[in-house]
This record gives sequence, C-alpha cells and structure tokens, in this order.
Amino acid sequence: MPLFVRLALPNVSRGARDHAVYLVTLACATCLLYAFNASGDYLLAMPLTADQLTVIHKARDVTGAFSVFVVLVFVVLAAYANRFVVRRRSREFAIYGLLGMRAPAVAAVLAAEGALGGAAALVAGVALGVAASPASGAVAAFVFGTPWRLAWSFSASAALATCGWFVVIELVALALSAVDVVRRPLVELVARERAPERLILTGRGVTRAQALLAAALLAVVWGSCVVQPGLFVLAILPMGWAAYVATSLVLRLVAAGVPAALRRRPRYWRGLTAFTTRQLEARVSTGCQTLSCACVLVACAACMICAGLAFSVGQRASGAVDPAALAEATLAPIGYVGIFYGEAFLVAAAAVLALQQAGQADDARRAYATLLDLGAEPREACGALRVQVAAAFALPSAMALVHDLAGLTLVRTLTLGVPDDAFAAIAVGAVAVTLALLAAFGVVCARACERAAGVAALSRAERA
Repeated sequence: MPLFVRLALPNVSRGARDHAVYLVTLACATCLLYAFNASGDYLLAMPLTADQLTVIHKARDVTGAFSVFVVLVFVVLAAYANRFVVRRRSREFAIYGLLGMRAPAVAAVLAAEGALGGAAALVAGVALGVAASPASGAVAAFVFGTPWRLAWSFSASAALATCGWFVVIELVALALSAVDVVRRPLVELVARERAPERLILTGRGVTRAQALLAAALLAVVWGSCVVQPGLFVLAILPMGWAAYVATSLVLRLVAAGVPAALRRRPRYWRGLTAFTTRQLEARVSTGCQTLSCACVLVACAACMICAGLAFSVGQRASGAVDPAALAEATLAPIGYVGIFYGEAFLVAAAAVLALQQAGQADDARRAYATLLDLGAEPREACGALRVQVAAAFALPSAMALVHDLAGLTLVRTLTLGVPDDAFAAIAVGAVAVTLALLAAFGVVCARACERAAGVAALSRAERA
C-alpha cells in the first residue's frame, strides 16, 4: 500500500469528528444537487395530465440549464471548506515536510484524504437526498400545482449526474488546497494556525476613502434594484460582486471602529469584554471576507425564495394562472429554480459561517485554556464564545436585511401580477424562515464551538 494511503486512512478516521462540519457541508451540498436533479423524475411518477407532463418536461430543461450555476456555488463552498481543513492541519503538513516528505507526496496525502472523505460525504448526501425525496417532491408539486402523494423514489440518472458534478467540485477544491499547501514555506505552515491577523489600510484618510467607495457601490446596487431593475438583472453577477465588495468594506469599518470605541469605555475592562474583543479581532481580515460572503448569500436566499413563491404560488393564488391549465404556467419552472437557489445559498451561507467559527474556536483552544488557568469561570468562557458566534451570525443577517429592502423591491417589480397583500405575506415569510434557520444553525454552531474550544465539558461539570 502506498505511503500516502497509509497516512490518509488513519487521518480520515481520526479526524472525522474534528472535521464533522466539513463533512456535513459536503453531504448537504450533495443532497441538494441530487434533490435538484431528481425532482423532475419524482413529479413524473405522479398522476399527471398531458398538459402537466408538458410543463414538467420543459421545467426539467430549465432546471438542467441552471444546475451549472448551482455547481459553481458549491465549487466555491467546497474550496472554502477544504481551506478550513488545511488551515487546521497546517502544522501536521509542516511536520511531514520536516521529516523529508516532498511537496508532491504531501499533496498526494491531502488528495487521498479528500477522496476518502468526499466519498463518504457523497454516499451520505445521496442517501439523504433519497430519504428526503418526499419532501423535495412535495416542494416541487406545490410550486407546479400538481398532485402529490407520499412516496420515496430513487433516480439513477440524477445520482449519476450528482456523482459527476461532485467529482468535478472535489477535484477543483482539492487542487486549490494542494497548491495552497505546497506553495507555503514550512515556517509559515508551523505558525499559520496561531498567527493573528491585522486589518491593513486603516489610516484615517484610507478609512474615509473606503466609506465613500462603499457608499458609491451600495448606491449603484440599490439604485439599480429600485430604479433600473432590468439593468440589475442583466448585470446580476457584477452587481453581486459589487454588493460583496461594499459589504466587506462596511464590515471592515465596523471591525476597525467598534473595538476602538469599546477600548475608550470603562466597561471594556469588565468581565471578559477585552478577551472577547481580541478573539473577534484574531481573524479580522478573513472574517470580514467570510461575513461579507455569507451576507450576500443570505440576502440572495431570501430574495430568491420570495421570488420563487411569488412566481408560482402567488400567481396561482391571485388567479393569474388557471390551475386546470398548468401548461400556461410558464413561470413555474423559474419559480422552482428560485426556491432551490435560495435553499442552496442559505445552506452555503450557514456552512461558511459554521466553518469560520469552528476554525476560529479550534485556533483559540490554547487561549481559552490560559484564560481558565488564570481563574475565569467556565460559564464565563462559554458566554464569551457565544457572544463571538452571535456576532458572526448577527452582523451578516442585519446587513442582509438592509440589502433585502432593495432586493425585495426588485422582486416586487418582477411580480406585479401578485396582489400586494399576498406578496407582503410571501416576503415576510421568506425572510422570517431564512432568519429562523440561520438562528437555529447559530445555536448548533455555538455548541460545536464550545466543544472545539474545550470549554463545554468544564461548563457542564461546573453546573453539576
């Protein structure tokens, strides 16, 4: 058996628990890919009329075309997840190099581990997609207005397509991770997991320039949503990038201004406020990028779910589409794509936030151990960690709500056939569900971070 395989097998089994968030992220992405590809096959098994069959076949062509963009989203997500794993194990890779292992052999170990972990995530994701086929079929039936009955289905073609796309996603992500490891010197790999980050370009004049640039970009993005919706739709990718850059600049200003303001107040030295603030600043540069990415994904998720429901359910409820003549409901496929995209973006945002917080908690394990040695109570340490997680989820959620004020205005312009009261109910429901799911994920993430930082067991012992 080759050396890199002998190293990879125990590493995968030993790190399954530590990298549970990474494996769950890949499994959820696989589940969504399978559900998206298999939804048409599930609907074709229902008792449909000839007109309904025509619409479903057309919808499969539409969803198949849009699946490429979903794959691009999951490529970015998988690359970020692999970067999280590589960062946590950078010291281990440095030890391999110090023992004489060459860079191609280290990259082979990483590739073998990624292949083994990816295979497990692929099997789990497809199995989860099959188990959840009644739920995904119910969503599709609800959007298209077709009959539905409880049944489980397996689509061999969807499974093969999911496997093919998953292999492409993993190959790209692993290649980027291998390049990241190989190009770094051993000294940098040894200290990488503990090296704090600093915000660059934080002078007063530069800060004002960043504020002006953020205001200009937001004016362009929000203004096009409200005044020129057609321009926004045509240039949606550049607009999305502009929203990401503007959000990142805003969060950089917050990351530089809020800690400075706290340090001027007496309460900064009370309790663990100083420690919590320092932990938030430990990964401030990549943290701003992560939170900005999550913010844009959450804002897009809420708008797309709202648009999907308004395009299909809202128009049927308003009588704009006759349920008996489904073949005329040409917006139903677009509505279904919108709902699925919203779900995919929401999963990606939650996974990005969870990976960032889990990695930061693991990096801070030594800091929390030192804090407890100095006499801090375990419950206080847990409280400090919960504040960090809450800030990581609250900041992008709040900024996403601001983006959605303009985004939902654009959606309303595109769904003028839906009555105002129906659209308002759909919009409020989409935003509420999005925020509720993020809050639930934040609670789970906080508990996982407590275990990663090594304070959960001590807190339970103190309560006992």
